[in-house]
Amino acid sequence: MLNRRHLLGLAAGAAGLGLIIDPARAAKQATAKQVASKAGGIDPADFGVRPGATDDQSKAFAKMLKTASDGNQPILLPPGAYIVSELVLPPRVRLSGIPGATRLIHRGGGPFIRGENADHIAFSGLMFDGAKQYLGESVSGLLDLRSVKALVIDNCQVNAASKNGIALQRAAGRIERCTVTGAAEAGIWSVDAAGLAISANAIDDCTNGGILIHRWQIGEDSTMVSGNRISRIGARNGGTGQNGNGINVFRAGGVLISNNIVSDCAFSAIRANSGSNVQITGNSCLRSGETALYSEFAFEGAVIANNVIDGAANGIAIVNFNEGGRMATCSGNIVRNLSTTGPYPAEVGGFGIGIGVEADTTVTGNVVENAPQCGMQLGWGPYLRNVVATSNIVRKAGIGIAVSVVDGAGPTIIADNVLQDVLHGAIIGKRWAEPVTADLAEIGNAGYAHLTVEGNRVS
Repeated sequence: MLNRRHLLGLAAGAAGLGLIIDPARAAKQATAKQVASKAGGIDPADFGVRPGATDDQSKAFAKMLKTASDGNQPILLPPGAYIVSELVLPPRVRLSGIPGATRLIHRGGGPFIRGENADHIAFSGLMFDGAKQYLGESVSGLLDLRSVKALVIDNCQVNAASKNGIALQRAAGRIERCTVTGAAEAGIWSVDAAGLAISANAIDDCTNGGILIHRWQIGEDSTMVSGNRISRIGARNGGTGQNGNGINVFRAGGVLISNNIVSDCAFSAIRANSGSNVQITGNSCLRSGETALYSEFAFEGAVIANNVIDGAANGIAIVNFNEGGRMATCSGNIVRNLSTTGPYPAEVGGFGIGIGVEADTTVTGNVVENAPQCGMQLGWGPYLRNVVATSNIVRKAGIGIAVSVVDGAGPTIIADNVLQDVLHGAIIGKRWAEPVTADLAEIGNAGYAHLTVEGNRVS
């Protein structure tokens, strides 16, 4: 039989020697080791990486990441906060945590997490907190990742970055189910993607942009941006559209933008500048400060279809034929509740236009309602060629359809549209911004050989 007094004495002696560990802490360490063992990974505690520690753990973290990379092993971080900075990722990183509970906090004074020329980087279930700390001049974002062959950022949170939240260059992979909030620049910024998918993320309260898909030179990009929720995007750095967009494509070709919900952006919900073969389909665009959907400047080929626009200065613009912008289809969209007020003084055609197009474009099966200037604007000055506007509905507009009759304007067909409650004419010819014809819905093409006007119903 064991002697109870002897056992108590041993326990007291062990306590005196510091051999008894806090039970809660011991349980956590045991759990972490079990999880790491089952996952075939390594235990952070073996490297002195401790949740809740108030000191900088960057050196211990770096050693842990290198060891895991060398052995191609995953790391599971227990719940808690970890203070780190200037982490340079090794070629292979598989780092995960407990969603909403594992938090990496930027200590400040320079970069937070960066990696370049990596084979595989995977983050899952982590919260990256920039704490609005200074990031230095050498990086573009809180997470700054360049030339990554296989990237996965899944179910993570990226908060309070003093630059972009996630900044990528030449990356392939996916960002999905993440939340990015409070970035001082854009939520996600990608340049020269090499096969990227950005899906099912929530981006909000970013100062200059939501999701940016850019290239240094015009070229094929083929990024997919789908199923994201983007809201409250500002334009702190000003301009007339460079900033303040929920989704922005610049010089990137073949980008697919589908089924996103984009609201309360200072400028456009979705803006494609010099991006050929871009598809913008099935998006919900609410309360845009300027033009809700834009395809502009040097592009060839755009599909804008089945989008809902409610609240904007202008609805859809497919323009800049003078810069080479041409070739598009615009179909099945709902555009309503537009305003004559934008984020800067009105210029060119002004605000309050439902759909504006210029060259080699069909406009079919759209519904425009409450467009105070005009439901549709076809061409601007001589910049009009091969436009077909058929089977559309325009209700409650200043002018139903405005069409350019300036010398040099090209072939245009306006047929079989329904125009109702149009205050200043159903179909009016314009020289630039000035109306110069009677209602063409009543008198035909008025001698303008480039126009075919027929079969429209006005009530």
